[in-house]
Amino acid sequence: MMLKINSSYAARLMTLLLIFAVACNPEEVLSPTQPITLPDADAFASPSRVQLQINGLYASLKSGQFLGGRMQVYHEVRGEDFTNRLGNNVTALSAWNYSQLSTNAEPFNAWTTGYLTINRCNVFLKGLDDNPAVVDEKQANHYRGEARFIRAVTYYFLVNLYARPYAINNGSSPGLPLRVEAETTPANRDLARSTVAEVYNQITQDLDYAEQNLPLTYTTPLLNVTRAHRNSAIAFKTRVYLAMQRYDKVVEEARKIVPQTTGPFKATSGVPHELAPNVTAVFAAPYTSSESIFSLPMTTNDVPGVQNGLGHYFNRPGSGFGNGEYFLDPGTQGILNNPAFTATDARRTALLVGVTTPATATAAAVTRFYVRKFPLNPFTDFPPITRYAEVLLNYAEAQARLSGTADPLALNLLNAVRGRSAPDAVYSAGSFATGTDLVNAILLERRIELMGEGFRGIDITRQALPLPAKTGVQGTVPVSSQQYIWPIPQVELDNNRLMEQNS
Repeated sequence: MMLKINSSYAARLMTLLLIFAVACNPEEVLSPTQPITLPDADAFASPSRVQLQINGLYASLKSGQFLGGRMQVYHEVRGEDFTNRLGNNVTALSAWNYSQLSTNAEPFNAWTTGYLTINRCNVFLKGLDDNPAVVDEKQANHYRGEARFIRAVTYYFLVNLYARPYAINNGSSPGLPLRVEAETTPANRDLARSTVAEVYNQITQDLDYAEQNLPLTYTTPLLNVTRAHRNSAIAFKTRVYLAMQRYDKVVEEARKIVPQTTGPFKATSGVPHELAPNVTAVFAAPYTSSESIFSLPMTTNDVPGVQNGLGHYFNRPGSGFGNGEYFLDPGTQGILNNPAFTATDARRTALLVGVTTPATATAAAVTRFYVRKFPLNPFTDFPPITRYAEVLLNYAEAQARLSGTADPLALNLLNAVRGRSAPDAVYSAGSFATGTDLVNAILLERRIELMGEGFRGIDITRQALPLPAKTGVQGTVPVSSQQYIWPIPQVELDNNRLMEQNS
């Protein structure tokens, strides 16, 4: 018998393979070649084959249809900071203008790729349990930590797209089918939705396990960025608890890797993460800055796909650059013209590029600004999933919300991120009259610092705020609207008799 996975969301459509043929050496950037099949008895026959499967889990996560690019794009363009240039239906137009249908390719691809990744993790975990003598217990738990970290990250991005925010009804809304068992037959195809809270509970359980069992560090800077370690799990927990509005837990987790109350901030155990001296260093090869906590590696032989890579969407159009699908919105609602984004900010001068369309007899010249964090074509930039700058801003926001005042620690954390790129525009102790003013400044800073990395849409929905109106798009989308979240893809409804569509 061959070791195969039957995808629970589309059992009668495809049979998907577990094992990716990847380089035996994990230093080789976890890059897959063509998938292969292995007999059940051989899949866990040796430590090297177990390692191959771990590499395959990362390869699944970094699919161009998921965190290799498209998932970040979907969440980013749901916000108000980008304008669609081409009107191309296959490059996130429906995500941008809030018009996704259950039969569209994008909801299908994101859902199926996510659940494929989840089931690969589940099959791998069962395989470890069924073959306890292949690797020693410590190494097995390490591998379990990686698999559960990947599963948690996958569920986080899915639940924030296909379910209503935790902030609504404290997570009691319908969430996702919570699949945590290995599925190699159609037997468990029918599975009802768990609540949002139950999905988040599974995410935090997986991340807690990962924190306890992942190594403190790896042997090279590359592995410290591209494979999950203890601080990766801690950092991601600050994001998860922020989405749950558990600000006390955000602070508790953040203090593990941000122990100081004044700068410079730096993790003092595990990988010694800290802000890179210059923000451009984070987005330059070899992508192993001290700030990079978890990124997904790409190579010239393993790219996310032309219409998937972040550079395709956000970099300037032109040969050797990207396709310029989205440029920064020039209106007052966008971050481009917000006074907080100063003219001398390095994130403007170094990470944006303007492209001017010459004037014609009937139209004035127009300059559009694109994000060049991801400048390579082919798209071999490493998509950043978690950075130390994000952790500092997560911590700052939670601290400010808990304090209810212009909290000094929250201000220090905010200024650490802001001051790196705009040292002449840091905030003073008297800049904010209330804690709400400070929180709003932190939220603005997130839009500047994390631009194009997949945060803005979630930052809106986790606060249960309406999705914004934008140039060329209908008015705001209220939280109660069906368009506020993505539809469950029709293939899931067709194959899972207990599944219910979002309403």
